Amino acid sequence: MDITFKTKKLEKYANKDRSGDLTFKKFNIRVKQLRISKTLEDVRNLSGRFHELKADRKGQWACDLDHPRRLIFRPRENPTPMSEDGIYIWSEIKGVEILEITDYH
Repeated sequence: MDITFKTKKLEKYANKDRSGDLTFKKFNIRVKQLRISKTLEDVRNLSGRFHELKADRKGQWACDLDHPRRLIFRPRENPTPMSEDGIYIWSEIKGVEILEITDYH
């Protein structure tokens, strides 16, 4: 899958060696999971609990890092592929933009 980063800081974080930092370790695992996948559907049932967000974050996805931090991303397709019922079609999402690492709870 094609991955871009919203900020240079996130992109640097993805390419930096910070082996003692648990958030960094999980971040790199999640980025690797996304990179080796062809579509978002490929990560749907992997560890990391990849899931769609709702309410004011609708159109974004999240996956677990170290509790309570989450990796937030969105599809790069514009518009995001949806069925007639308004359900996102994970198998048609082939690129994501990583937006942030946050605790949104």
